[in-house]
Amino acid sequence: MFNINQRAPIYDPEAVQPMRDELTFVGFEEATTPEKVDEYLSSDKDDTVLVFINSVCGCSAGSARPGISLALQHNRIPDKLVTVFAGQDREAVDHLREKYLTDIPPSSPFMALFKKGKLVYKMPRMRIEGRYSEEIADELMAVFNNLCKTDGPSIPKEKYAELVHAKMCGSKIPLNN
Repeated sequence: MFNINQRAPIYDPEAVQPMRDELTFVGFEEATTPEKVDEYLSSDKDDTVLVFINSVCGCSAGSARPGISLALQHNRIPDKLVTVFAGQDREAVDHLREKYLTDIPPSSPFMALFKKGKLVYKMPRMRIEGRYSEEIADELMAVFNNLCKTDGPSIPKEKYAELVHAKMCGSKIPLNN
C-alpha cells in the first residue's frame, strides 16, 4: 500500500506487478521500506542473504529474473531471498544503496550476496547485460556453492515448471499517474 510519506512509484504499479510476482513465486520476500531492508540485512548471524534490485529494464532484467530464478533451483542456495524494486520501492532502494552498497555506482538490475550483513558478492547491471539467463544462473550457482549452506531448491521443481517469466519491454511500461 502506498504511504503518503514515500515518493510515488515511477512506473504504474499494476504494470510492473508481473515482474514482482516472478520473484515472489520463487521465494523472494519484498523489502519495500528502509526498515524492511534493515530487518533483512542488519544481522550478525552467519546467514547469507541474496538481494536483487529488480528493474523494468526489459533487456537486462529480462535475463536477470529468469537467471536468478533458475539459480535458485540449485541444490545449495542462500538462507534468505530479498528483493527491492528500482523506481518503485524508492526509499528502500536508496537506503540499500546508501547503507549497504556504499561506493558502488547505482545499478539496476543488481544482485548482491551478503553474509553477516556484509557484501560478499555483487553482479551489477554491466555484468548482466548481453548475457543469457543460463550464464547468469551458472555464475550464481558457483557463488552459492562457495558461500551458502542452505539446501535448495527454493521451490519444488514441479512448481518451478509453472513459473511464467515477465517478458515486456521497459519502454512500454506506462509511467505512474
